[in-house]
Amino acid sequence: MPAMREFLGRRGKFRPQPPADSREAPHIPDDLWTKCPSCGDLIYTKELDRTNRVCPKCHHHFRLRARQRIESLTDPDSFVEWDVDVRPQDPLDFVDGSGGYADKLAQTAKRTGENESLVTGEALIEGRPVALAVADFDFLGASMGSVFGEKLVRAIERAAERRIPVLTVSASGGARMHEGLLSLMQMAKTVAALNRLGHAGVPHIALLTDPCYGGVTASYATVADIIIAEPKALIGFAGPRVIEQITKQKLPEGFQTAEFLLDHGMIDAIVPRDVLRETLGRLFVLYSKAVPRSGART
Repeated sequence: MPAMREFLGRRGKFRPQPPADSREAPHIPDDLWTKCPSCGDLIYTKELDRTNRVCPKCHHHFRLRARQRIESLTDPDSFVEWDVDVRPQDPLDFVDGSGGYADKLAQTAKRTGENESLVTGEALIEGRPVALAVADFDFLGASMGSVFGEKLVRAIERAAERRIPVLTVSASGGARMHEGLLSLMQMAKTVAALNRLGHAGVPHIALLTDPCYGGVTASYATVADIIIAEPKALIGFAGPRVIEQITKQKLPEGFQTAEFLLDHGMIDAIVPRDVLRETLGRLFVLYSKAVPRSGART
């Protein structure tokens, strides 16, 4: 009998199981469930992805990476990226308590898979060609540095030359302090480029997403022909805590939300993510009928 048991064991049958306490625990992915920061509901992550990262219970709009945003807005396989190899430098040899700027750029690029916080290119939205400039908040808070501004201006100039509308998608903490004055110069540089675009009769539509602050809000993001925002997006220049400390006043409820800005005439519309592509497509059609293909706007 022992010999038979040994033989069957070698064949893979009747092999004794290890004690329960020595077995490996089943692997459960860390990102299997996602907790909604608004309603606290636990959402199956794959289900959240199917809803374009909008909570199915309270409709909270989770933040999207630049590539996710481009995929959700554009027609399939239509995006062609521009200026892929334009990378930021460290002109000031900036060093702070957390290390050097050059090291921070390298680490962020490795972690995010991006060279810069702005992704630009051309794509189709509802069948119409559009120049895109989409910020990625995961890359240093989508702060606007010299390469950010250069890529945006190049995209605007290409759009003016090809006479296709510009869509900017902004989510940012503001100017990039690591580049000092070179970063602040991008505010004037991008607005000047958009001014030339306007004189060429080519529309610019701005989509503001959570969060959108600082030099980005104070420059190109809010000088568009149409300014739209996602629900509950936080939009402003300085943060509310800073404003309260300076003014010594309590801010009104909902201050700097997209809904507050809409009520006070600062933006034109709030558009939920599930109808965003359709809405943009309709706007581009309306502008193509209203603006002649050549000549400046009057």
